[in-house]
Amino acid sequence: MILASFLALLGIGFTAAVILGVASRLLYVKEDPRLALVEDALAGANCGGCGYPGCAGAAAAVVAGKEGAGVCVIGGEEVARNVARIMGLEVVALEPRLARVDCTGGKRAEDIYRYEGVLDCRAQHLLHGGSKMCPEGCLGLGSCVRACPFDAIFMGKNGYPVVDPVACRACGKCEEACPRGVMAVYGNTDGLLHLNETSDCLAPCRQRCPGEINIPKYINCVKNGDYASAVLTIKERNPLLLVCGRVCPRPCENVCRRGHVDEPVGINMLKRFVADWEMNSGTRLPIPCAPSTGKRVAIIGGGPAGLSCAFFLRRFGHSPTIFESMPMLGGQLRYGIPEYRLPKAVLDWEIQGILDLGVDVRTNTQFGKDLSLNDIGKHGFDAVFLSIGAWANSTLRIPGENAPGVMSGTEMLTKVGLGVGTGIGKRVIVVGGGNTAIDSARTSVRLGAEVTMMYRRSRNEMPANPEEIEGAEEEGVKFQFLSQPIEVILDENGHAKGLKYVRMELGEPDASGRRRPEPVPGSETVLEADTILAAIGQKPALDCLYEDGQSCPLEATRWRTLAADPDTLQTAIPNVFTGGDMFTGPNLVISAIGGGRKAARSIHHYLASRHVPVPEKLLHGLLEYTLFKDVENVDPKRRTSMPHSCSLDERTRCFDEVEGNITEAEALYEAGRCLRCGLTCYDRDQPSSDSVASDAGSDKTAA
Repeated sequence: MILASFLALLGIGFTAAVILGVASRLLYVKEDPRLALVEDALAGANCGGCGYPGCAGAAAAVVAGKEGAGVCVIGGEEVARNVARIMGLEVVALEPRLARVDCTGGKRAEDIYRYEGVLDCRAQHLLHGGSKMCPEGCLGLGSCVRACPFDAIFMGKNGYPVVDPVACRACGKCEEACPRGVMAVYGNTDGLLHLNETSDCLAPCRQRCPGEINIPKYINCVKNGDYASAVLTIKERNPLLLVCGRVCPRPCENVCRRGHVDEPVGINMLKRFVADWEMNSGTRLPIPCAPSTGKRVAIIGGGPAGLSCAFFLRRFGHSPTIFESMPMLGGQLRYGIPEYRLPKAVLDWEIQGILDLGVDVRTNTQFGKDLSLNDIGKHGFDAVFLSIGAWANSTLRIPGENAPGVMSGTEMLTKVGLGVGTGIGKRVIVVGGGNTAIDSARTSVRLGAEVTMMYRRSRNEMPANPEEIEGAEEEGVKFQFLSQPIEVILDENGHAKGLKYVRMELGEPDASGRRRPEPVPGSETVLEADTILAAIGQKPALDCLYEDGQSCPLEATRWRTLAADPDTLQTAIPNVFTGGDMFTGPNLVISAIGGGRKAARSIHHYLASRHVPVPEKLLHGLLEYTLFKDVENVDPKRRTSMPHSCSLDERTRCFDEVEGNITEAEALYEAGRCLRCGLTCYDRDQPSSDSVASDAGSDKTAA
């Protein structure tokens, strides 16, 4: 019995062996020898940071073509090169990437209820979106810390995560674990490409800045005495910080949360302080640029939008060429803003820093005459950015305006910028109330004229910067408010000798929100003058788009601007983009700079994939819930004043710069006034009151 059983088992075993032997020959799969080689080349940590179950899984993904040579997050460039060598791939240098924390709230962010559930951010987020009043900030339970396989994140004393840049391997586990999007893996290019989104930690000043500059960050750098980091932070969004530090009207300061306590922080004076610090340091801070892509982009117009677009395209690795109709770059910065506000030496230094990155320039080249859209394609450019600015002037539409002695304010300012004679007389009337009108008036004073500004509304409705209006008044400019020109009076030679105007009174508000001026019957009066400067508005000259009367596929709006997608700035021709005044109409310098960066982002994406992505949560306006006016427990602190660099008598006789710079001590003090705002949180000088939950005694406990 035992023997029979033994023989039966032996037979079964033999049969199985035969079957397996046959199957091994029929079903044999040869293993790719690269699997073992790639696995040996990897770091061998089996950390899982790459997203695969150990190095064997990562090697299999590389051999299968699902991953590249840089799959290993811990091995670095050397491991990537070894893997690439095995796979026969080319390795290009990758820019460093790190986890980034987009939150400064932490313990400053108030609670709306007491949470007693699982100590995990994802679990808390499922309950009413989390216990914090801020809808986007860190919940503080450290899910990202536990998710990091490299111990590169820890919870800081302020109650939000801190990343150790030495230990971080940019694996993205923290990003996956965070339910609020507070954690993200970023490289230099990612930061340059990012557009403000509603889920970002955006202080009101950041929301309002047309250039999307991280204002709280660079002010905090100034506060810590790290001026180089402040400069580089600004240049992530704005390459013309010397310019903006002098001419920006500071829309960011209008929504500064500190303004509800005393006065807004001197945001722009701090920008100028660090910009001048770099210029006067004797060296330029290095600006990293991606490796060359071989893509060429034509930029039509060397004003602020064109310069900004060129700067960012070069940082993305592309090769921009600026075509400029004037002898020198700068556009209205050079030919429209007087020297006493923006010295040409300062402008030249800033522009040269952009060109030094590797930007080509062709001046004295007029678009529509020396160069056309078809020519650009023939010369091998892969994309085009149109930013010719708003050089066409609105007319007075009154009798006599074409007579000698009448010109536009921009024409006069351009002559000054070119260093040629203006031909203005001793008595000048400037018609208009904007910044160009003020610049025309103050420039005329410096040329020895008696100047009267005529504006059809009241002083309160003037769109010019209040500081510029006050400066003009100090320098002797007279103001003729509520006055509308109706005719240029000519002498016997046909030259202007005066301006007839009618008195106005303000009626109901018009579409702009300002009260509509209406003429007072029988109030006509003549004001004598030998030069009349019209500065009542500008618009882009789109005639340059049309060649020999042929139609153009690019579309114009009813405001005589170029039509384009507002989020991508892409026109009807897919590889043609626009920005600056050509798209918006006459606008702020910082708006043109922001448009240049947005266009560079779109061009970069278009060149890479022929598709321009738009973030789902793209910020289009101010976030109302962040604009509260009750700013508690903050002590009032006096705002620093910008000094004048020369006396009143001196400044009316020359074009020396009027405003000086603040001192280092004043910069440190002013930076200390910043509340380091987030969406809802801010720094307090006294301990904050208890949260809504504990203060009112009506909180709900969530578990």
